[in-house]
Amino acid sequence: MYRLLSWSLGRGLLRAAERRYRGYSARLLPGPAGGPGPEMEVPPPRVAPHGRGPGLLPLLAALAWFSRPAAADEEEQQGAGGAAAEDAADEVEAEIIQLLKRAKMANLAFIRGQLENAEQLFKATMSYLLGGGMKQEDNAIIEISLKLASIYAAQNRQEFALAGYEFCISTLEEKIEREKELAEDVMSVEEKANTHLLLGMCLDSCARYLLFSKQPSQAQRMYEKALQISEEIQGERHPQTIVLMSDLATTLDAQGHFDEAYIYMQRASDLARQINHPELHMVLSNLAAILIHRERYTQAEEIYQEALKQAELKRDEVSVQHIREELAELSRKSRSLT
Repeated sequence: MYRLLSWSLGRGLLRAAERRYRGYSARLLPGPAGGPGPEMEVPPPRVAPHGRGPGLLPLLAALAWFSRPAAADEEEQQGAGGAAAEDAADEVEAEIIQLLKRAKMANLAFIRGQLENAEQLFKATMSYLLGGGMKQEDNAIIEISLKLASIYAAQNRQEFALAGYEFCISTLEEKIEREKELAEDVMSVEEKANTHLLLGMCLDSCARYLLFSKQPSQAQRMYEKALQISEEIQGERHPQTIVLMSDLATTLDAQGHFDEAYIYMQRASDLARQINHPELHMVLSNLAAILIHRERYTQAEEIYQEALKQAELKRDEVSVQHIREELAELSRKSRSLT
């Protein structure tokens, strides 16, 4: 349940544009122009620019910096050559604006369930970045690849989904291994941490798909790695760490490892209470389900009641309905045992 990493895609667009501009020779720069990117046998899906913050204006300002000659050379750039350079710079800016819009549209299409449209838009964005010289291991490419894998998973295209997840995870693991000894003046601690967090996000997404596909043992290994990353970088009390702890417990519970699942879920619920986690009611509901599997019905009912109150406070009607159904089923079970 990792959040999107900020601005790696935006930075990627800027780098791609810089490479393209530096390589021009009095001609308009080639680009995707609007059509979808090429189909990929193995998708080589998570960041789109936010509506606020350091987005389009700083990006265009940077492009303007790249698109203007040094003051000493300005006179030499007059005439036809200068006009061509200005036209090329304008083309780059227009292309970047179009690509930013396309990336935002891709995210909106994905959120709205318009998966085929989102797929084509993400592929077009990736095509532009790779065409600009970006490497496949760049975090921006990985984030788009992760979103594509999530689209394939939602479409039940298992082969493509698993190939996409495998690409993201293996590429990041190799990248982290190569870069772990780099000095801070070469690669900052923050950059290394962001790459680790992106790996955790990929592991988390893949684990959820594996659990949904009824492959809990494989999902368990993914969750264990994702949890370790989140604990090391974000700390045990971070909301994402707590959710991953709960998800790992659910995966263990699905395999019948009830005692081990209870240890993780009890810890997750304790931490969720301490920080007033926004999804406390869901963590408590999961804890109650594990208690039922351990045949601790009285305690399970108490936890369900606590979860119900929290769900009502959050006005989460779906969870409220689910918890009430579980309480009714628990009541029937308890009566049958007396």
